[in-house]
Amino acid sequence: MTEESIFPVRKDIAAAEPYGAPHPDVPVRLNVNENPYPPPPEVVESILARVGAAAQGANRYPDRDFLELRSALGDYLLREAAVPNVTADMIWAANGSNEVMLHLMQAFGGPGRRVCSFEPSYSMYPEYARNTFTTWCPGKREADFSLDAGRAIAHIDRTEPTIVLLASPNNPTGASLALPTIEAIAKHVERQAIVVVDEAYAEFRRPGTASAVQLLDKFRHVVVTRTMSKAFAFAGVRLGYLAADPELVGYLRTVRLPYHLSAITQATALAALDHAGLMLAQVTDLRERRDRLAAALTTMGFETAESDANFVLFGRFEDRDAAWNKLLAKGVIVRQVGPPGWLRVSVGTEAETLAFLRALAQIREELQ
Repeated sequence: MTEESIFPVRKDIAAAEPYGAPHPDVPVRLNVNENPYPPPPEVVESILARVGAAAQGANRYPDRDFLELRSALGDYLLREAAVPNVTADMIWAANGSNEVMLHLMQAFGGPGRRVCSFEPSYSMYPEYARNTFTTWCPGKREADFSLDAGRAIAHIDRTEPTIVLLASPNNPTGASLALPTIEAIAKHVERQAIVVVDEAYAEFRRPGTASAVQLLDKFRHVVVTRTMSKAFAFAGVRLGYLAADPELVGYLRTVRLPYHLSAITQATALAALDHAGLMLAQVTDLRERRDRLAAALTTMGFETAESDANFVLFGRFEDRDAAWNKLLAKGVIVRQVGPPGWLRVSVGTEAETLAFLRALAQIREELQ
């Protein structure tokens, strides 16, 4: 309990700040990796129809095992990841991939257990660990933000985790992990830990980059998490999911809250999956715009990290706080995240990207 509070709050959260990114009302918001395009009208019509049907039974609890949705997500992964076998009993879903990760921590973490990952990486990982009383044991990526399998395994041997978290593509740096790197780690920790590969940005990966879904038939302890927030332009719906061995999925059913996925969420996600081609139509365009954005930043003299996601990490700034504030003053918000000296910009519309580059050119002169 803190001296300032009359409440018996846990000591480890008494002084903690809630997670979140600033959301000022500015014309160009490129700080939270949203898809800049809303769902097409045809998808909106399908959503309204499915939600209307679900609303007629809103007095009843939803299907707590949401088998129709799990089957549809499995079918989608079969096509997207080009794998021969993903069945409904291999799929789990929740309110965003955040809750999916929390379920994994609840089932495989806990007091006396450890989770490791490799920084810089997603800033919520330590909070999942804290909230489930799991010890956070971060390792380090290489100077170019890649991951060396040998050094990663050495860190795993030192910390003895029950969960290994690997983001691919990595947020905030952007690059995917090579499949042999994931495979080497998975082989090493078999029967010791689960290996969770966070593929929140997978649909944006460069051509020829394999998904870790391809490893599920080979390793029962590999888990691949996905989200509909990014490529599907569904951030406001909150639907994340994973693919894993059916036995592992069964443990997640044990720790979830009753009826955790509403009938409305299930209906909305099913409508989107009915139109997956339409929902993902802009992904190729966003990939190309990401590459053009990175090239433009390089031409301006900035360093950029390789990206398989819908954002670019760029730098280096002597004072990134000053750069961020100057961009904000010009109506553009990006994200202060990752190593000191770097900023992250999401890929927006053509107009948003041009506005960002113009503002960046102006503040670069002001900072010199």
